[in-house]
Amino acid sequence: MNKHADDQKLDKEHGEGNYKATEDYNRRTKEFIGSGKVEDAAQKAKPQSAEEKAGMIEAEEKGKARSKGEDSGKGMGGKTGG
Repeated sequence: MNKHADDQKLDKEHGEGNYKATEDYNRRTKEFIGSGKVEDAAQKAKPQSAEEKAGMIEAEEKGKARSKGEDSGKGMGGKTGG
């Protein structure tokens, strides 16, 4: 048996179906939402200039172009697509 196959046998928590990571993410997300810091974080995440906004929109479009999944079409531009 090769080393990769041995690693896969020993490490069943990682990859698709990583339940421990999902539980941790869900717990931390609920804690953050309950902390009252969401609006402040959203404001801080906004682009600080028109140039930064354009860069964020460009990055989003590049990501969507590579995406294999569905998208609501709502992004940085605030428009819904179709």
